[in-house]
Amino acid sequence: MRTLFWRSLVVIFIILGFIGALLPGMPTTVFLILAAWAASKGWPQMDNWLLNHPKYGPTLRAWRENGTVPRKAKWVASVMMLISAVIMLFTAAPLAVKIFTDAAMLIVAAWLWMRPEPQGQALSPDSEHAEKQKIGKES
Repeated sequence: MRTLFWRSLVVIFIILGFIGALLPGMPTTVFLILAAWAASKGWPQMDNWLLNHPKYGPTLRAWRENGTVPRKAKWVASVMMLISAVIMLFTAAPLAVKIFTDAAMLIVAAWLWMRPEPQGQALSPDSEHAEKQKIGKES
């Protein structure tokens, strides 16, 4: 029964992540992080597949190992939250809902920018090559 619960969560989060990949304004990586977390509890094969995915695997592994978030992801998430906050101001929602939603997004953005960034991703291909040569000379 537990396995079914965790696998159901994995499927739900992957579907939400897929929708996020198609729709602007909806996150992808957050749902894939949640899917990998749920998969680690009850679906090892899916966990392995997610962590080794060519596009999302490095981000998922960096999050799991160090809690890091790439700077590009921080910018994309922040811009999307800002756009959502502005749109929210022009909806017919009650003022309290607008304030709560915008405040929640501001708190999430602040938390996101306090997360460390992966160290290796900042290197360009040329500087990465130079770094590898430097390591080779030190050996």
